[in-house]
Amino acid sequence: MASAISANRAELLAIANSVASEKMIDKAIVIEAMEEAIQKSARNRYGAENDIRAKLDPRTGDLRLWRVVEVVEHVEDYFKQVDLKQAEKLQPGAKIGDFIVDPLPPVDLGRIDAQSAKQVIFQKVRDAERDRQYEEFKDRAGEIITGVIKSVEFGHVIVNLGRAEGVIRRDQQIPREVPRVGERVRAWIMKVERQNRGPQIFLSRAHPEFMKKLFAQEVPEIYDGIIEIKAAARDPGSRAKIGVISRDGSIDPVGACVGMKGSRVQAVVQELQGEKIDIIPWSEDTATFVVNALQPATVSRVVIDEEESRIEVVVPDDQLSLAIGRRGQNVRLASSLTGSAIDIMTEAEASEKRQKEFAERSKMFEEELDVDETLSQLLVAEGFSELEEVAYIDIAELAAIEGFDEELAEELQSRATEALERREEAQREERRGLGVEDALADLPHLTEAMLVTLGKAGIKTLDDLADLATDELIAKKRGGEQRRRNPTAERRERSERVEDKGGVLGEYGLSEEQGNEIIMAARAHWFDEEPAAEPATEEAADAGSSQ
Repeated sequence: MASAISANRAELLAIANSVASEKMIDKAIVIEAMEEAIQKSARNRYGAENDIRAKLDPRTGDLRLWRVVEVVEHVEDYFKQVDLKQAEKLQPGAKIGDFIVDPLPPVDLGRIDAQSAKQVIFQKVRDAERDRQYEEFKDRAGEIITGVIKSVEFGHVIVNLGRAEGVIRRDQQIPREVPRVGERVRAWIMKVERQNRGPQIFLSRAHPEFMKKLFAQEVPEIYDGIIEIKAAARDPGSRAKIGVISRDGSIDPVGACVGMKGSRVQAVVQELQGEKIDIIPWSEDTATFVVNALQPATVSRVVIDEEESRIEVVVPDDQLSLAIGRRGQNVRLASSLTGSAIDIMTEAEASEKRQKEFAERSKMFEEELDVDETLSQLLVAEGFSELEEVAYIDIAELAAIEGFDEELAEELQSRATEALERREEAQREERRGLGVEDALADLPHLTEAMLVTLGKAGIKTLDDLADLATDELIAKKRGGEQRRRNPTAERRERSERVEDKGGVLGEYGLSEEQGNEIIMAARAHWFDEEPAAEPATEEAADAGSSQ
């Protein structure tokens, strides 16, 4: 490239064509880079103060060099200005205020100028190449691409994609897979980012979408949209689960994905280094889908808590280890597949839990309502679990319980209401003891129990609350992917659920709209108008004058 600056016309065009073809960029960009390099070198020769321009004809290779000067009456800058007399020599008819061209003879650039020009051209070409790569790949995220492993650096695999390079980070590789330089590899384009050092193409072989795309390549019905993969979960290199559904009642989605003698699924398994894949019929009924997802284990009962997005699954004692899987793999994948945390327990544990809850609720009703054990147990047996349910249920429904009458129902409701008032008063005292302002009690949707929770979290004033974002206030705490309930203490310790830090009031189930109302009400005092100081000043002035 150093010879480009001093080359003849044919050589300049030949170099431009060669670089444009090799880098697959527009020839005009290379010509522009050459012109910019020549301009820079010419300024070094004639003086950087000059406004020097260069033009290389892309057809003939003719190179013109000139400087632009302004016609003025009195010259102050001899590099960029000329007087009218001198301007007439350069361009007849020039007037004051015009910008005219002063042709310059071609310069014979030295070695240093040529090297500098070479860097300018290389940089321009490199920038154009990066832009071309980004434009080519920016809309290809989500595709499967094949490349050749170029190198392995710090555990990250660099893949030659032909016109660009991609990277498979260590956490996006299949464990125990050993990449070798020169091997062909297939990967899923996770994302394409424009960065200072050029476009970064991030690839993945561990993402569930990679497996879904592989199935789309092997199963024509998925590619055609007849069968859809509704959910997928992977433990890369070990095991995976996919939930499939068919839009055509005559086509079995599981059988179509498995293929004749397992040919289709085996093609995917081989690409994923022997990863075992469970193909499960997807169902809109959550309970049915959970039962399918936990295969090959047998499930006795499923209890769904929609508010907490948790699912409690009861299995026979001899199915517990199978449902959990090695190191919790089966239940973890099932949890990821269904999008809900799954608690697994045996029949014995479920019975123990029910008995414990029954006893706790009966004891609570017995103490709070001041009734005997038989009556409290009857309430629990009828499905009551909270005082609010007794206090606010329709009196006719309560009286309709066998053994109850309207008088007993009214008495129970009255006692439940009094118990709630006592509980609220105790919470109010606790809240005040924590130093929580009474002003917070006037905000919408907040109960005394919530105010106690706020106080324990150090939120005691309107400003404390107003500083929170809605998510910080109401976001639910998210459980881990699963909790394993096992007979031994050692297994219980391993299965302990780790909760992400949620909102301060996440346990109360407030909606986003309610959270916004609370925050805005807490901020209202920020926008109150300050009382005007002028009247007080005038009164003071009047008082002063009267004295």
